[in-house]
Amino acid sequence: MHQASDLARRLARNAESVCRYYLPAGHRQGRYWLIGDVEGTPGRSMFVRLTGSEYGKGAAGKWTDAATGEHGDLLDLIAANQRLGSLGETLEEARNFLSLPDPEPSDTARRTPAQTGSPEAARRLWAISRPIHGTLAEAYLQGRGINDLRNCGGLRFHPNCWYRPDRDDTPDTHEAFPALIASVRDNHGTLTGLHRTWLDPRGNGKAQVVTPRRAMGDLLGHGVRFGPSGSTMIAGEGIETMLSLRQIMPVIPMIVALSAAHLAALQFPPMLRRLYIARDNDAAGRKAQDDLASRAHKAGIDAVPLDARLGDFNDDLRQFGRNAMRADVRVQLMPEDAEQFIG
Repeated sequence: MHQASDLARRLARNAESVCRYYLPAGHRQGRYWLIGDVEGTPGRSMFVRLTGSEYGKGAAGKWTDAATGEHGDLLDLIAANQRLGSLGETLEEARNFLSLPDPEPSDTARRTPAQTGSPEAARRLWAISRPIHGTLAEAYLQGRGINDLRNCGGLRFHPNCWYRPDRDDTPDTHEAFPALIASVRDNHGTLTGLHRTWLDPRGNGKAQVVTPRRAMGDLLGHGVRFGPSGSTMIAGEGIETMLSLRQIMPVIPMIVALSAAHLAALQFPPMLRRLYIARDNDAAGRKAQDDLASRAHKAGIDAVPLDARLGDFNDDLRQFGRNAMRADVRVQLMPEDAEQFIG
């Protein structure tokens, strides 16, 4: 616990930087950062103290959500904002933010390597990856027309992620590349797996390998999440596809299934009442949409398709731009959702 207390104090000394990074939709007012909630929703019901003593009442870094009664320190805020399932994950995230080195592993950790591709291996890779701001991963997404990455804590970057060459790769293929790392979580927020997109170190898109995208861990039913689960959500196959929709609908909860087969098998959050399905325009995408919609209807959930003009919404974003895509999507939403979510 001494480690947690030390990190909480370090974060409190940088409270405004923490808020600007994790809660960018908020703003400073006097000694406080005002925001809607720990997930980063715009609003004023939650306030974070930016200055004050190191301990006790009025300490810097303490926050309270007047709407829910929740309160805590900046470690609690990071855990809730990033949907982290354990203290260890939260401490890793805080160290990454503060650019602190990892603590020396215990002898037990040294003796017990995680099984390749397992959820534990995914958790360890996530822990040693860092936020994407200012990295090659951010530049890669910007090259795909995705510039607004607010509240995308489910994405990280690893500068030298191991790649197992495919049998069709050339003999001189490198065994590590920079990578965009995406966390796969269940409906409780527990990290169950990861998705890796290996990148060209020179900044020319994806790495020149046979399989630049691979997933690991327990994926079935789970997905990469943007925003907390809600009564209305959007589900789709690809990270870039869903981030493209996020450029025009930044606050609606989204989940990325990573493949057509996994899209059809998504587990529904208990509060879900309407699910928009952003289907890829191919045979597999259409079948996945049909299967998921059928399951949703049986569960009493309204399922609504969202169709791109081209192959997927990232194609639309790059070809037609935000304004045209916004107009195309708006008419496919229920009127109340268009009013609430469309940017």
